[in-house]
Amino acid sequence: MGLHIEWRGAHTTLGEHAILFFALPGVGNVGKVAIEGINTSHICHEIARLHHTALPPLATLDEDGLLAPPHLTLSSIESVTGKRVLSLTGTSQPLEPEQQGTMAREILQWLESQGVKSLYVLAGLMDAPTRKEVFVVASNAAHRIDLESSGVDVRRDEPRSGAIGLAALIASIGPLFNINSACAIATTVGSSGDVFASQRLLEALDGWFDLGIALPSDIQTKLTEKLAALAPEKVENLVGELTESPDAFYM
Repeated sequence: MGLHIEWRGAHTTLGEHAILFFALPGVGNVGKVAIEGINTSHICHEIARLHHTALPPLATLDEDGLLAPPHLTLSSIESVTGKRVLSLTGTSQPLEPEQQGTMAREILQWLESQGVKSLYVLAGLMDAPTRKEVFVVASNAAHRIDLESSGVDVRRDEPRSGAIGLAALIASIGPLFNINSACAIATTVGSSGDVFASQRLLEALDGWFDLGIALPSDIQTKLTEKLAALAPEKVENLVGELTESPDAFYM
């Protein structure tokens, strides 16, 4: 097993929570921007770091100026409605599909052991500038019915070409681990750091689940600058290594 959990502070469990959001850099960095936004604009505490041997061997300086091995960061956000939201994000993922599969399964197995029941991968879907939509794609029929009955915009015909990457696996194999996993998608023109698509995504999730996590307008410039280094060409190069299908939707 290549997954190692490093608890941060006094934390030893995830505790009670309403929902968990997961995102990695991707199309328009929509999901990554959304999670960076809610982590920055709300009371946020780092709970744990998820280290995996499949992650690219790049150590980076963390917020304390310490050299940290590659990892995903799991945080707790206290929303304005009082609901506790968890976020899981990172800056990289395994380059080999087999390693992505292994890492996805080990993460979900651990999340199941921690009592996670609801997980949404946040992502962007490249489309025309005139299309500004947000929708959810579920990974099991019962959960889809529950979402539809709650007024969530659930699609059954998108993404037409499927999805690839670690985030796509996390969104799709949750039911194997008794987790209602789904993907929440906002359309985007695909530019790096599409804060406006991220805002639309969070506003839609607020409306559907009453989470109180929408981004304040004054944080948009700060987020754009912070995420400028996540260039879209890095995503394109990774896609080329992962799949031979140029139409697959990269998460």
